[in-house]
Amino acid sequence: MAPPIAVGSKLEIRADVRFLFAKGTKCSVIYREIVENYGEHAMSMTQVYQWCSWFKDGRTSLQDEPRSGRPNTANDDWNTARVDELFKVDRKVKLKDISLKLDITKTNVYEIVHDKIGCQ
Repeated sequence: MAPPIAVGSKLEIRADVRFLFAKGTKCSVIYREIVENYGEHAMSMTQVYQWCSWFKDGRTSLQDEPRSGRPNTANDDWNTARVDELFKVDRKVKLKDISLKLDITKTNVYEIVHDKIGCQ
């Protein structure tokens, strides 16, 4: 028996699942093969069954589908303007202070400051 593959990318593992599924291999056997070949880097049994189901339904892509997710409303133009105003008043203001004053997370303040305003 060959040693497990050190690290397989998600796409490689999905390609293996698709190949074995196309050959008519049962999902439980596919899972065992994946675990045998990828060891601790293998996808879970639930994921193997999910991908088998998608391939059965006609899916051909191995890429993740786009997800909508919750929109980030804290980084809107209004908050960007508010953060920019605070920076114009005091360039040494702390992100924590802005976060508390504007009631938005420090992460969102950081993104506004570094990505939208362009301050370091």
